[in-house]
Amino acid sequence: MAKNTQPILKRCKTLGISPAVMGISKETKRQPKQSRRKQSDYAMQLNEKQKVKFIYGVLETPFRNYYEKAEKTDGKTGEILLQLLERRLDNVVFRLGFAKTRREARQLTNHGHFTVNGKKVNIPSYQVKPGDVIAVCEKSRSSAKFKALVEELGATATPKWLDKEKDSFEGKVAAMPQRDDIDFEVAEHLIVELYSK
Repeated sequence: MAKNTQPILKRCKTLGISPAVMGISKETKRQPKQSRRKQSDYAMQLNEKQKVKFIYGVLETPFRNYYEKAEKTDGKTGEILLQLLERRLDNVVFRLGFAKTRREARQLTNHGHFTVNGKKVNIPSYQVKPGDVIAVCEKSRSSAKFKALVEELGATATPKWLDKEKDSFEGKVAAMPQRDDIDFEVAEHLIVELYSK
């Protein structure tokens, strides 16, 4: 299985995103170097694609598949692409506060710590739908890790498309994610331009 092993802070600096987007609270004092050269259109489009891929932890082939699926669906392709990425199970686990980062959420999902509508799901790319209930497995609830996570991250605000009670081991998908639910800056039209060449 392919794996992204790049150092997170170094990659964040290269792509010009805050480590907080990745769930990391470490701050850097270094200022990014300002390039005097103007970026080409292709460089801006590629950078935007790489940024979204890195944030969601998706490699090139699955990302391309998400784009093709979004292109076939009615509506704005860029917004549908982001909606598909937001609906991934590992992202929903992260958004509900059951993991500190998306990478940790992906690992916990792979290890089978979560159920969707009462059935154990260990596929991070599983697409959740409105009405799905995502919960921590009964066995995992007693572990110190999940108790600490629920206490520590239980008070964090969840997006409006997800419902979760404070100090609860389960959450529900209330609606489809909308464009304004994305909490980082992304110009999805650049990704669409890149792939439509």
